[in-house]
Amino acid sequence: MLPLTFIILFTLLCATYSAEADRLIAVKIEGTITAMSSEVIDEALKEAESLNTPLLILIDTPGGNLDATMKIIDRIERSTVPVIGYVYPKGARAWSAGTYILLSTHIAAMAPHTILGSAQPVAYSPLGGTQPINDTKTINALTTFLVEKARMHGRNETAAARFIKENLNLSAEEARKMNVIEYVAESVEDLLKLVDGVKVKLLEGEYLIKTAGMKVIWWEPTLRLQILRVLSDPIISYILFILGLYALIFGLTSPGYGSEVIGGLCLILGLIGLGLTGIFIGGLMLIALGAVLLLAELLTPGFGLLGGAGFACIIIGGILLFPTLPTGPWLVSTDLLNQLLLITLLVPLTIGVFFVFAAYKVIQARKRPPAIGGIVGELCVAVEDIPKGEVGVVRCEAEYWQASSDQDILKGQKVRVIQKDGPILKVKPEQQPT
Repeated sequence: MLPLTFIILFTLLCATYSAEADRLIAVKIEGTITAMSSEVIDEALKEAESLNTPLLILIDTPGGNLDATMKIIDRIERSTVPVIGYVYPKGARAWSAGTYILLSTHIAAMAPHTILGSAQPVAYSPLGGTQPINDTKTINALTTFLVEKARMHGRNETAAARFIKENLNLSAEEARKMNVIEYVAESVEDLLKLVDGVKVKLLEGEYLIKTAGMKVIWWEPTLRLQILRVLSDPIISYILFILGLYALIFGLTSPGYGSEVIGGLCLILGLIGLGLTGIFIGGLMLIALGAVLLLAELLTPGFGLLGGAGFACIIIGGILLFPTLPTGPWLVSTDLLNQLLLITLLVPLTIGVFFVFAAYKVIQARKRPPAIGGIVGELCVAVEDIPKGEVGVVRCEAEYWQASSDQDILKGQKVRVIQKDGPILKVKPEQQPT
């Protein structure tokens, strides 16, 4: 019985592995290369490495941030599976940063009527606009870098240098003739047929690509990366940074309007988008800010801007804090990390419901009239005889008070509170004693 069970389990495991091995991960790089682009490539590569299958990167970009580009290239070089770069669809371009990425992939391909080149670095000045960088040190460093990538993969080194120094542009056919790329393919399906059976060199040794009959799985950015996509847009991140800075200054000089809260939130989001803080550090900063805002909300009357902003900070920070794939010391499954992401949303919201309820009760208590002022006019009962002008004890509801009267009051007689003088009530008989 035991051997049979073992055989069945082994067969199921083999079937599962084969099903996973028949999948190829594909991801798109579109628009400006930002910090979010490097995060997308990193997550897609980790998924491909977990399945031991190649990663296909579809490129259509005018360029972007140099630091993000270098992170993508570094991640490609450390990959344990082949990375196939493909300028696609027809009419797409791989300019500037796109050229660096394509020439750094293990296999480079282009669709017909696509363009590659214009890799000279540029700088942006608020007053002067976009200006090409002609600094010899920078140009020589980047040229040597790109030439070395071309040499690593057996491609045209001269063309690689001209991409930077002369802003050379090549069509797909020209790039193939000049040995800048390996393949020109009409579609993804055609490209997979062309690269089937090709051997590439990785850091860990040779890898035989088997793409025949593989199913292409398109990698979609997670919620975390979708937030980063918005934040990492250069225009949005700059606006958030400047808006946060001025709002924070105004809030500190004129407190009470809530602008310091908005300023702090926008400033941190802007710093994350500009790449000046790491995503992990930025997430921690948002959570810390949220905790401070919630504490401030508890110490101030009402429930409004501080509490709402605090919850927003904690939720956004939690999403940015937890990766959705195993990274670094996270030796767990993707499903578990996705559950952690769900928890980062549900826990703050659940606690928030109780927080709102508690705040509502606090507001009700604050609006309730004071018990001391509200006792005047109440009907009480004397618990002992109270001679005229002397102090005795009366019971009002479940409370016992000292009381005096201008008339004699007998035990059990009902009295009406007409005044309060410190801890002593002034009462008068409500009816004759029985």
